Amino acid sequence: MTETEILTGYRPGLLGEVAAWHGRYYSENWGFTSFFEAKVMGGISEFATRLDDPRVLLASAWSGTDFLGSLTVDNDGDRQADCAHLRWFIMSDAARGKGLGRKLFATAMEFMPRQGYRRAYLTTFKGLGAAARLYSDFGFALTDEQPGNTWGVTVTEQRFDIAF
Repeated sequence: MTETEILTGYRPGLLGEVAAWHGRYYSENWGFTSFFEAKVMGGISEFATRLDDPRVLLASAWSGTDFLGSLTVDNDGDRQADCAHLRWFIMSDAARGKGLGRKLFATAMEFMPRQGYRRAYLTTFKGLGAAARLYSDFGFALTDEQPGNTWGVTVTEQRFDIAF
């Protein structure tokens, strides 16, 4: 078996993998529709215009050429922002439960304070227990929870925050 590695930065096809895995996973497991996949693709397309910004991070896990997962640190277009936005955390089916998500998250957590971020947040929804435990393990706290349909399906949306 090929050894797994965590890489940072753009790699051809990576942005498409992130969108595709989001589309597949959330459709199969949560009934999300093409609305959600299109929303992810639009956000990733906009994020891609910031890849030259040293304060954004695109981290991914790979086994050879096989995509295993990813996580981004974004500043939402504000190069002086003191609050980072963690986005598009997804693991492939083959990678779930193997600790690679924890490694990706650790990469992001080390990156953010080094880049001058004083705090960070992420949005998700209730029901993703393993992810919520990971966020808590790294010091994130649930700061908001309410029904919403940001992703095209009504779920209990959540926001997690951390201060460094």
